[in-house]
Amino acid sequence: MQRNARSCVLFKSSPAGLVLCLWLTWSVAPVIADGSVTTYPLWPNGAPHDNGLKGPERKGGCVGNVSKATITVHLPDKEKATGAAVVITPGGGYGVVCVDTEGKQIADILVPRGIAAIVLKYRLPNGHHAIPANDARRTIRTVRHHAKAWGIDPNRVGVWGFSAGGHLASTVSTVFDAGDKDAKDPIEQQGSRPDFSILFYPVISMKSDIGHAGSRNNLLTNKASSDMIERYSNETRITKNTPPTFILHARDDRIVKIENCLRYHANLVKHGVPAAMLIYEN
Repeated sequence: MQRNARSCVLFKSSPAGLVLCLWLTWSVAPVIADGSVTTYPLWPNGAPHDNGLKGPERKGGCVGNVSKATITVHLPDKEKATGAAVVITPGGGYGVVCVDTEGKQIADILVPRGIAAIVLKYRLPNGHHAIPANDARRTIRTVRHHAKAWGIDPNRVGVWGFSAGGHLASTVSTVFDAGDKDAKDPIEQQGSRPDFSILFYPVISMKSDIGHAGSRNNLLTNKASSDMIERYSNETRITKNTPPTFILHARDDRIVKIENCLRYHANLVKHGVPAAMLIYEN
């Protein structure tokens, strides 16, 4: 799937006063920063649930058969670091994870601007609907746990998702918790609410009239109940505590209907959540 977009986005997060001005150019190779890049297992002691996938991953720009989640942490040079961090959730219809075009290439845009980028290669659901969101929440908690060591402000940790990864980002932006202060695992003591949310051509709804059928079937199976469809239709899950959100989409997108972001944005506004949306004709 090839998408081209070019925009300058001014986005201010009210609780942290974060300003992101991003000149996004998919067709031009980005400048690579000199900061460190390290990949870590997300669940070094084993994940609490298994997605049932076996065998090696299917390698490539979009990775398949993912049964072990990892995070690749791209840190800016210390003299450039702003303290802001973005957890990146690539797309792939919940059937693959496109860690190159919607992961590494996005990190290459953020890092030269002093923003830490954490690319999540989340486990694919394979009929276990809660696993991708649990991986995303765990990533946000992990970033906050390591904030001091990584030069990050724990109150400036956002999420940026693309396509089905936009659904994942909107899931953790609407369903989150403050952490379990009694947990033996110190990472689980951290909150999972993003401080801001960026959604590019996001799958938002699981409903048949506007939802992306492939993402829905991969996440919920093709026998999903009406309750499960409602649970993962994130336009219905927005509250006043949903983080400030920026959305980008194209009106002629044939893969993800623009009604996804229109409904999400309308409900953000309805609940008083700071929100901005940029729509291209094509």
